[in-house]
Amino acid sequence: MATLIAGLLLFFGAHSFSMFRAARARLVERLGALPYRGLYSVVSLIGFVLIVLGYGDAPRVELWAPPVWLRHVAMLLLLPFFVLLIAAYVPGHIKARLGNPMLLSLKTWAFAHLLANGDLASMVLFGSFLAFGVVDLIAVKRSGRSAQVAAPRAVFDGLALGAGLVLYVLFVVRLHGWLIGVPLIAPP
Repeated sequence: MATLIAGLLLFFGAHSFSMFRAARARLVERLGALPYRGLYSVVSLIGFVLIVLGYGDAPRVELWAPPVWLRHVAMLLLLPFFVLLIAAYVPGHIKARLGNPMLLSLKTWAFAHLLANGDLASMVLFGSFLAFGVVDLIAVKRSGRSAQVAAPRAVFDGLALGAGLVLYVLFVVRLHGWLIGVPLIAPP
């Protein structure tokens, strides 16, 4: 569990630092934009690797047993997760209306996984991501850094919906089991 917590501290430490815009600007000025991005990326990547390793190695201490129906709710929540994830990268009405579809997708993903998993390591991992998503969304809204889309186009909303649906089906049918090691649908 120590590796998981160390990874979360590194990962969220790097991401939280960017909320402090004046301190970030001073560091960018001192290091330069490219070295700052490199350092940010390296620290985030090390944190991410530690999160993955730490979660995989953490003992499974069951806190509660989620009922089967909550797992179905979690799977349904993953559909808007993928749509919001794609919408964060395209200038459509979804992005224009929501401002921060990436953070909304993060919160949806974390909440869905909290519903489906009842062990301590999952509570720490997904609870941390959900808490960070809430705090970061508040910080972004207060700073006025929400995404601005000058001329949103419906074609990009269609792309987000279509690509999100395709990714959702791929993850449910195959990719979650292949990448994460936990199949969502039992093989025939």
